Amino acid sequence: MQLEALDIPDVIMVTPPRFGDGRGWFSETWSAQRMAEAGLDIDFCQDNHSLSRDPGTLRGLHYQASPFAQTKLVRCTAGAIFDVAVDARVGSSSYGHWCGAELSAESGRQLLIPKGFLHGFLTLTSNTEVQYKVDAFYDRASDGSVAWNDPGLRIAWPLGKAGVGAPILSEKDANAPRFSEFVSPFGR
Repeated sequence: MQLEALDIPDVIMVTPPRFGDGRGWFSETWSAQRMAEAGLDIDFCQDNHSLSRDPGTLRGLHYQASPFAQTKLVRCTAGAIFDVAVDARVGSSSYGHWCGAELSAESGRQLLIPKGFLHGFLTLTSNTEVQYKVDAFYDRASDGSVAWNDPGLRIAWPLGKAGVGAPILSEKDANAPRFSEFVSPFGR
């Protein structure tokens, strides 16, 4: 399993090897043992799976406050997404900075996003499926979001690559507060 830090070093690209032949391929997408050997001891407790029918569907920027803050391991199992993590850890040298990467079913790459980050993704294809592991259960009272298009964050969402001028949003995401209005529940 290949691990590579992104522009914010705590966000890690995980690329599992694929072993293929004429029938297709096999990949071990998660191994607690291999990750622990790399210094990442994460006790995942829940898997989530979403389907977005249309390209240009944007989900995020989401978070869960403590004590239900979540580390996420995100992968795209059908189609492609642009996945984004924003550092929301008060006192962090990268507070308010973002990093992103394209994940696709074809590449098999995954993004490991630690607690204290906002998370969102934009679908780049039709019928995109995203699956992710989390290390804390969902808690409605701890759930929150920040505006995907906050001018202070300057996230370079590839809307043109998705073939849309404006994303498809949920009501929650369309009405999310700006980052400047956000009171982060995450210390460093």
